[in-house]
Amino acid sequence: MTSCLLFLLFFFFFFPSVSIMATAEPAGCKIRITEKGLQMLKFETQRFVEEELSNISMPEMKGSEGRFQYTITDVKIMELNLTHAELSFLPDVGLLFDVQNSSITLSFHRKILYWFFYDTGNINASADGVTINTALNLTRDDEGRLKINSITCDAMIAKMRAKFSGTLGRVYEFLARFLTSGMRFLLNQRICPTLNHAALVHVNSLLETIPVRTEVDQFIGIDYSLLSDPVVTSRSLDMNFRGMFFDLANQNVSLVNYAVDPVIREYDRMVYLALSEFFFDSGLFSYYQAGIFQMHIINEKMPKDLEMLLRTTYLGTIMMLNPALVDAPISLQLAVNSPPKTTIKTSGATVIMTAIVKVMVLPAGQPPVQLSSMTMETKFNAKVSMKEKRLAVHTDLRRFKIFSNLSALESLALIPLQAPLKTMLQMSVVPLINNWTKRGVQIPLADGMDFIEEVVEYHNGFIVIGANLHFTKGLREMMAENF
Repeated sequence: MTSCLLFLLFFFFFFPSVSIMATAEPAGCKIRITEKGLQMLKFETQRFVEEELSNISMPEMKGSEGRFQYTITDVKIMELNLTHAELSFLPDVGLLFDVQNSSITLSFHRKILYWFFYDTGNINASADGVTINTALNLTRDDEGRLKINSITCDAMIAKMRAKFSGTLGRVYEFLARFLTSGMRFLLNQRICPTLNHAALVHVNSLLETIPVRTEVDQFIGIDYSLLSDPVVTSRSLDMNFRGMFFDLANQNVSLVNYAVDPVIREYDRMVYLALSEFFFDSGLFSYYQAGIFQMHIINEKMPKDLEMLLRTTYLGTIMMLNPALVDAPISLQLAVNSPPKTTIKTSGATVIMTAIVKVMVLPAGQPPVQLSSMTMETKFNAKVSMKEKRLAVHTDLRRFKIFSNLSALESLALIPLQAPLKTMLQMSVVPLINNWTKRGVQIPLADGMDFIEEVVEYHNGFIVIGANLHFTKGLREMMAENF
């Protein structure tokens, strides 16, 4: 006994990662952003950085050189030329935004006093050899949300030139080296703090618009919390989400994820979304828990030919129970008796649903009388689609079977009901299901970004949706809406 205990202690001490991996929660939803997606983000990132740097505020500069006294005010960045900018993945860290050999054009106002001569005018300056290296460390926060945890930034301006205008412009050219040195120093001090604030405040506020735990409708919600920090390689950024629906009325009741872990192997498109059978099963389980898979078909909801067939089929039963019930309304009560189950194969996705169907007669002013109880087994084809940021499912009835819960003999008598009940399902129940599923659920993507050119691929146990990205708003506009 002691030797076994020592062995276990040895195992967990030297192989802790094995025990962690064994208990790790599988992902119901995965997202991969590829290099192509990053290139789309690069243009928006570059434009955002240019806008942020254009708003840099510079303090007033005062100084003297010999008998010259000068004051520099109204510093404005007129133009940024970030021609050599790259956005790339930084393995095990996050993202790297790198600017090389770029330039900045500035304008500022001068006031110069030399002996008794006073002169004012504008100075046009240009900073060349601008280098900015910014690394963004991406992590999962306590709520399971993607965030920028920290930034490493280095900025340098290789050289700066100034051109004077005004009456004594040529005379003051020799002052340029003093002014540009001070201006270059100040710019170097301003670039990184500006980018740090932009990322940690503005970009993180944009990431907060991505739903983590949100309502889908009045019955269920969805949990998109990250299960771990994003995995960053030289080719992609992969994120594992819980991807689990829950009943709003009983949020602590959830389905255990035993499904196949989705695998994304492709890199050709900008973004990939992988969803396991658990993702769909948890949605069906939550709707089942919420009690929406129940239906009472009566009066105008009951097709006339089906009502006539039911009345004819159970006429003998009615006469035996109470002949006065012959003209009473007949109804069908449908109730799914277990959570529906999704199966995903390379040929497509199907959903199996089992329900109890009760045939009832409703005498006026009296309790309903049950004529029969039968089990209905159905199999639906499920077609998954994506539009913008919403994932939707459309179902079609593929297989239908009913049998009696009382006897095999009654099951034979139910054969004439197969076709009309199937038609009733297609006309009443299937539209009810599609009414909920066609609304779709939002995937964890920031506002202002949509999927386009989607392609759905079915695998054994999961689906993968490859798509390209489309910005409906610029990053600046997206962030402005959050302030």
